[in-house]
Amino acid sequence: MAELIPINIVIGDRTYRIKTNPSDEEAIRRTLKTINDKIVEFKTQFSGKDMQDYIAMVMIWYATQTSAETNPGLEKVMTEALLKIEQQLDKVK
Repeated sequence: MAELIPINIVIGDRTYRIKTNPSDEEAIRRTLKTINDKIVEFKTQFSGKDMQDYIAMVMIWYATQTSAETNPGLEKVMTEALLKIEQQLDKVK
């Protein structure tokens, strides 16, 4: 099994550090680009919301666009990223 490597990811305006297989890094970065592009799109469509709202909208959109069956590694990465986001949001509350 390959050694996990740490990478910094940005979702919205927050940076998170995760560990991943080197072979998954490119897919993660493509996914993050899609997510962040969609956040920008939703920000232009729905003004006046906060970043948490945009991220939630994008995650719902993304979950309906992909399937764990087509990319099981992505599900784990997204789950980890969402858990970290949730923890950060809980600290702010």
